[in-house]
Amino acid sequence: MVVHVGTSGWQYDSWRGVLYPRGLAQRRWLERYVEGFATVENNSAFYRLPKRETFESWRERLPDDVVMAVKASRYLTHIKRLRDPEEPVQRFLGVAAGLGLQLGPVLIQLPPTLRAEPGLLDRCLSCFPRDVRVAVEPRHESWWTDEVRALLERHEAALCWADRLGRPVTPLWRTASWGYVRFHEGAAHPWPKYGGQALHTWADRLADTWSDGQDVYVYFNNDPGGAALRDADRFAAAVRRGGRTTTRTPSDADIVLP
Repeated sequence: MVVHVGTSGWQYDSWRGVLYPRGLAQRRWLERYVEGFATVENNSAFYRLPKRETFESWRERLPDDVVMAVKASRYLTHIKRLRDPEEPVQRFLGVAAGLGLQLGPVLIQLPPTLRAEPGLLDRCLSCFPRDVRVAVEPRHESWWTDEVRALLERHEAALCWADRLGRPVTPLWRTASWGYVRFHEGAAHPWPKYGGQALHTWADRLADTWSDGQDVYVYFNNDPGGAALRDADRFAAAVRRGGRTTTRTPSDADIVLP
């Protein structure tokens, strides 16, 4: 199992003095970020889909060993609510292709008010080529059915395992040969930090589910105050203590997180 550990986004003012030295220009933050991490989840595409040239510029700034997961546009998930997905998916893929081989998984995060529509999700997933990894994060309990699980398995799409306050808020279904996990908010002090026991438990869950050589992408979304940075580093250490492999985190690059 190779665990790709990173954070959900990299442009946070509260990370000044944590990962980013004070005085470092914001335009240099991505380069600083990838000194410490080999993957990042790009959330900006969700709010406003960038041009292909923007994705190409990110690719040029990334070392060869870095992959960028990309959150699909809210136009597809929150405005169209998965209806008529062909054009939105093709437009998204057309610009995200600017990342080339450094395009990681695509995350489809569904609105919390969107009740289960397996037919719509099936049609949406059918729009993605098989060589593009797609993770799906439903947020309404009506999605937790055998039909939906089988649908994800058929498309080799990963159910995104999500955590809030140290506990899973999704079923722990393995629906693909790879995995995707998002940490939204820890229960430790100071908020929104994760406690050591929660991180250790999650490291064990991953090791019990995926075998050596299979990829699991893990992103910390609890960004305030740099909690995501520190928790990602601590989580990677917990995974390694269990004898599994992770991508680099700041401690590997001798970056001291205060």
